[in-house]
Amino acid sequence: MDNYIFRVQMLMLFCFISVCAIAQKTAQTLAPTPPMGFITWNLFEGNISEDMVKSIADAMVETGMKDAGYEYVIIDDLWQGDRDENGVLHPDYSKFPNGMKALADYVHSKGLKFGIYTDIAPLTCAGEEGSYGYEAIDAQTFAEWGVDYIKCDYCYAPKDIFTAVERYGKFIKEVRKQDKKMVFALCEWGKRSPWLWGESIDAQLWRTTWDLRDTWEHGSYGVRNNGIMECLDIQAHLHEYAKPGHWNDMDMLVVGLYGKGKATSANGAIGCTDTEYEAHMGLWSLLASTLFVTCDIREMNAETQRILMNKEIIAVNQDPLGRQAKRIFKSGVQEFWAKPLKDGGYAIGFLNRDDHDTLEMTLDLSKLKLSQVKARDLWTHTDLGMYQGEISLSVKPHECRVIRIK
Repeated sequence: MDNYIFRVQMLMLFCFISVCAIAQKTAQTLAPTPPMGFITWNLFEGNISEDMVKSIADAMVETGMKDAGYEYVIIDDLWQGDRDENGVLHPDYSKFPNGMKALADYVHSKGLKFGIYTDIAPLTCAGEEGSYGYEAIDAQTFAEWGVDYIKCDYCYAPKDIFTAVERYGKFIKEVRKQDKKMVFALCEWGKRSPWLWGESIDAQLWRTTWDLRDTWEHGSYGVRNNGIMECLDIQAHLHEYAKPGHWNDMDMLVVGLYGKGKATSANGAIGCTDTEYEAHMGLWSLLASTLFVTCDIREMNAETQRILMNKEIIAVNQDPLGRQAKRIFKSGVQEFWAKPLKDGGYAIGFLNRDDHDTLEMTLDLSKLKLSQVKARDLWTHTDLGMYQGEISLSVKPHECRVIRIK
């Protein structure tokens, strides 16, 4: 009976989308690969300012992150001031005295792109001014500021799927009327299956899970209980919905936070080891998720830099074929993930979820309809040689070794 009701609801949804004709498709493909950059929320929350954002943009260039592919600097919630008599939203001038256009111009001067946050409700998640009822004004304002990326939350909005499609669709339609092309990321946390309708309303990406916490595994999944492994399991069956211009978003990276994030330390999340952060980065790259850094990139240690700026791992995430990895085998704590690549090869993740033991993990190449391959370890940057029939690797607890095979 429940399955029947679900099918009826999905049929109604698709009819609803077709009748509404919600958004016109952009002439060009926005976000042809998963967006990469920095976002303020996890570490800083509302402790943001014009000078801080400028210093982050400077650090993106100086550390080599821009050269590695990170291009967006995004301000999350708590930047807002008040609306004026015409409904135009202004920033909090105590934090951003020169306004958002001047800040966007500075970010652009560094060869980077600028992003902003809002919510399709009267209030944002932090209780600031949202965009509901002001879609046309906010779309025009963001375009005039030079915004390249809009993250749109769903706090204080109705729970049903139809309202979500209608509200997001209306806002995106107004965004597409602007001369400025802006990537649109909807963030309703996967509760209304946005992978089924996000592309239809011309969103470039959609969150698939609750906010990620800075922990390997919570043991249960919920609004404040979402570790790296819970997030991974939610994503496991969504590979068919990812492609160039349209991505499943597994939330921001917690790499390098070490339990210091204000937003990521809920319910006992005390941070991860570097091995776990490495696995996190590898898995998010395999699964073609966004790569948005949230640690203080001005003060990264050597391990954090090594993980975040591994160009061979990033190349997997940014592969132009735009395919998301599929879990091709799981047995207990052992998992194998395979991502097809444009050159005809694969990136393979060997994931050991065991808490204590190093395991010898063996991949049967016939699962990929292959018999002989050449392999390269992308974390150690070493060629592993030729393999016939199977590949065996030693994998430490909570490690994800990533290899590329041809």
